Amino acid sequence: MLNLEQIEDFGTLQLHARHLTLELEFFQKRNAEMAKEIARLKELSPEQLQREIARQAEMLARLRQKVFGASTERRPSPTQPGAEVSKKPKRGHGPTPQVKLPTREVHHRLAADERECPACKGQLEEMGEQTEDAEEITVEKRRFFVDKHLRHKYRCRCNGAIKTAPGPLRLILGGRYSVDFAIALEIDKRINHLPLDRQRRQMEREGLVITTQAMWDQEDALADLFEPSYIKLLEYVLGSDVIGADETYWRLMMKGSTKKWWMWCLTTHDVAWYMLEPSRSTETIRSVLGDFEGIVMCDAYVGYESLAAGSKGKLRLAHCFAHARRKFYELRSTHPALCKQALDLIDPIFLLERELPSPDLEGDAKIEALELRRKRRDLESRPLTAALKTWAQQQTALPRSSLAEALGYLLGHWDTLTVFLDDPLIPLENNRTERALRDPVLGRKNHYGSRSVRGTQVAAIFYTLIETCILCGVDPEEYMRFTARAALLKPGTAILPQEFARERRLADEALGTCSPYLSGLRTNT
Repeated sequence: MLNLEQIEDFGTLQLHARHLTLELEFFQKRNAEMAKEIARLKELSPEQLQREIARQAEMLARLRQKVFGASTERRPSPTQPGAEVSKKPKRGHGPTPQVKLPTREVHHRLAADERECPACKGQLEEMGEQTEDAEEITVEKRRFFVDKHLRHKYRCRCNGAIKTAPGPLRLILGGRYSVDFAIALEIDKRINHLPLDRQRRQMEREGLVITTQAMWDQEDALADLFEPSYIKLLEYVLGSDVIGADETYWRLMMKGSTKKWWMWCLTTHDVAWYMLEPSRSTETIRSVLGDFEGIVMCDAYVGYESLAAGSKGKLRLAHCFAHARRKFYELRSTHPALCKQALDLIDPIFLLERELPSPDLEGDAKIEALELRRKRRDLESRPLTAALKTWAQQQTALPRSSLAEALGYLLGHWDTLTVFLDDPLIPLENNRTERALRDPVLGRKNHYGSRSVRGTQVAAIFYTLIETCILCGVDPEEYMRFTARAALLKPGTAILPQEFARERRLADEALGTCSPYLSGLRTNT
């Protein structure tokens, strides 16, 4: 408990007085609201009270699913004990609008022998333009083509000059496969998670005979074009005030052995940057973040703590509050009452964060958002976190038990878990970085990893560019096509997805159109 009598600085006393006043106003407001709610509940009959409790529980379940995700906050299925079968019939949401698909009209008319009237045997005639309409979504088989480029030659009658019309840009000198073909390979591999051999078999069924080695050659050459953009994106990330960091394992399948490598991921609101390394050591992450000055949002892995300790205060850690919450959520079956208390104290903090504006705005909107985040965190989040800490300090658990671990994690990392209270730029959790690892993990499960050290580098480049495109609302295929051609015309060209998005937005505004990706049809969810 802070002893105000020991504080001699008048400014500090004023600051503490302000915080205490805000807390008092908050609790007075909450007490008044609770008094009204108690008075209302007293007027209800037992049946009405039960219905009210059920309604509140249902509302809480829906809010938790919105905040923490359906996969984390699974509701019990009807076959599980305690689950209730809903009596309300399911309502359909109607057909999903297909705004990106072209529409073709297919007219259906009666044959001549079907136009006889069954009543008078007369001839049926069309009723003007009247039709009965229905939509059908169909698909046409993908087709591969061999484009034979005939480069015509020109000469002057004086025989002083001969010119040949230029041909297409070649990804590989003397190669047969187009840039678009190589990009299609990567889209299927990194977004659709199709290994090269599975793509090869599919292409063979569609008429194209190709080897996986030839496919890999296209990948490798395409990655060379994008490497300058990949390096430039790292510089962009290191220029941020707050970076999210996380890592997961990766397989390197060399001949005769499989090695455990690590995929590191650094994120901002509009970048997901990856690197693949053989080690999870502090030195590995220091090679990238050693000169970074700012906040790193991460879990409690000791490597990050060692990195921060050696940075002389330039790099500070903010620990993910979702990790602290998850430890109590996973113990619900063994400690139901205590974990419910913990979640009831933690969840309002997350719900409040969901209401706050994003700090990733620009100009005056960013200034206003940061000020609102600061005020509401001071007024509402501080009392909530203080109540959680008081509760945790009052709990007891057996040494080395899972409950002791959960409480120890919460209290042992309290300063770094609550650093978000002092800086409106810092998020409450690191879910953005964890989401950025989902596609690489799905890819790892399908194609098992990489088959060479160069393969790990290629994977890092393409995952970085594709995931960053998605964060920026840019079609990855469109971006790669534009950037690859620019790099073929001028080797070393680096174009960030953010730059492409900005130029595309300006072009769309000038033409009065809007790219589906830039209009928000695809977002990072």
